[in-house]
Amino acid sequence: MTDAQWAGHRAARDAARADTVAATAGWVKQLRYRELVLVGAAIYWAEGTKAKPWRPNDCRVRFVNSDPALITLFLRFVAAMGVPRADLRFRVSIHETADVPEAVRWWAALVGVSTEDFQPTVLKRHRPATNRRNTGDGYRGCLAVEVARSSRLYWKIEGIMKGMGDGVPPPGR
Repeated sequence: MTDAQWAGHRAARDAARADTVAATAGWVKQLRYRELVLVGAAIYWAEGTKAKPWRPNDCRVRFVNSDPALITLFLRFVAAMGVPRADLRFRVSIHETADVPEAVRWWAALVGVSTEDFQPTVLKRHRPATNRRNTGDGYRGCLAVEVARSSRLYWKIEGIMKGMGDGVPPPGR
């Protein structure tokens, strides 16, 4: 099929998607405190660092992601949990072939801090054999957000996740 034959279908699909996204976003509106805490704990548990059997007492809260919406949601979550903004540390992790200063500026603007407040950037080595698609002007790497002195916050997140998991019956067959 040619592009001309599918153009109408694509336009209708794109319009339906935009309408669905807008309607669903309007349904969400503003998260209440409890919702924010539950969702924040869940995204942390999915994307944040966790204690491992070989380092069970390493309970630092560190969240790494490339999605600005998830970073913003995580920042709202830690604020709701009473974390002072001064306890947050930021670091960009990005491929060495990218525009590092621009990425740091972009993330700093998103989170509302100065670029001088960022820790040194972690550079990912370029492997020519890898076919990377995250390149170009829109590539900004990942932002790592670490909470200083965060063991108790980690324990709270762990408890929230245990509470949510305990409330879910095992899936049936």
